[in-house]
Amino acid sequence: MPNKAILPAAALALASMSAAHAADSSDPIIIPTHNWSSQIVMSHVVGQIFESMGNSVEYVSTDSQAVYESVRLGDVTLELEVWEGAFGPAFEAALEKGGLHDAGDHNAVTREDWWYPAWTKDACPGLPDWQALNDCAELFATPETGDKGRFLGGPVDWLKHDQERVEALGMDFVVVNAGSASALWAEVAAAERDKRPVVIFNWTPNFVEALYPGEFVEFPEYVEGCKDDPSVGPNPNATYDCGNPANGYLKKAAWDGMPDKWPNAYAVLQKISFTNPQIAEMAKLVDIDEFEPEDAAAEWLEQNEDVWKPWVEGGA
Repeated sequence: MPNKAILPAAALALASMSAAHAADSSDPIIIPTHNWSSQIVMSHVVGQIFESMGNSVEYVSTDSQAVYESVRLGDVTLELEVWEGAFGPAFEAALEKGGLHDAGDHNAVTREDWWYPAWTKDACPGLPDWQALNDCAELFATPETGDKGRFLGGPVDWLKHDQERVEALGMDFVVVNAGSASALWAEVAAAERDKRPVVIFNWTPNFVEALYPGEFVEFPEYVEGCKDDPSVGPNPNATYDCGNPANGYLKKAAWDGMPDKWPNAYAVLQKISFTNPQIAEMAKLVDIDEFEPEDAAAEWLEQNEDVWKPWVEGGA
């Protein structure tokens, strides 16, 4: 089992940074956590970096859509994973109100959409085309969906609008929302045993792509306006008649008061930028290696000193 204490080497490396930086405000930096592993581990990674600089940090479990209002009001200090597909509208609505700002992009490129493991294509060879998937809908039927296919979507609060897409494209599928991200991986693991066709919500960066080769379903290409203007997209009478962005952003957001209250921490936040493999590794440490999030963060920091130390040593 993983070590449940912060690893000595990582603790020593973090402690060595404390002397080099004066603390910001003594008030805690409030970091929100959500319901998927990479975001939770990343939050602890960044929190432990801030603590190494002399800052106090608190973690608060927060709804992944409502968090942008919380950042805007200063109830939490920042958000480390703003996924364009899932949270772009909530983030941009908060930007318009004022009180938070774009704190920079990660190097990672994201995609969030319907996905299937490779063996599914053996049963439905027209994939990844969405129309071929629809023609194969009966392969995905379950007792709860009758003669229609079952699509296992993410938790409801991720607001992926899968039902709207099914209706807009006239698909013979029923959307069933998973209660958690782990339920999605359990579905794939169960399907692997007998190579049962399955289609679920998935995203990248994510550890799953290393365990289960697969593909995203190719829906009509996302273009600006297809989610709010019926005239955009193949169905002139409906919105959401398109896929999600295939090359989405992954941003950081910060409360407007952070630069003044925690200037050193904010300077580091601006430099922080994770890649797809780095984020996938954070998720793997929890979902496969069974570390607790705080221990996964300590492990990641120990193994990636060359990545994060320059962010801190550069100073404000």
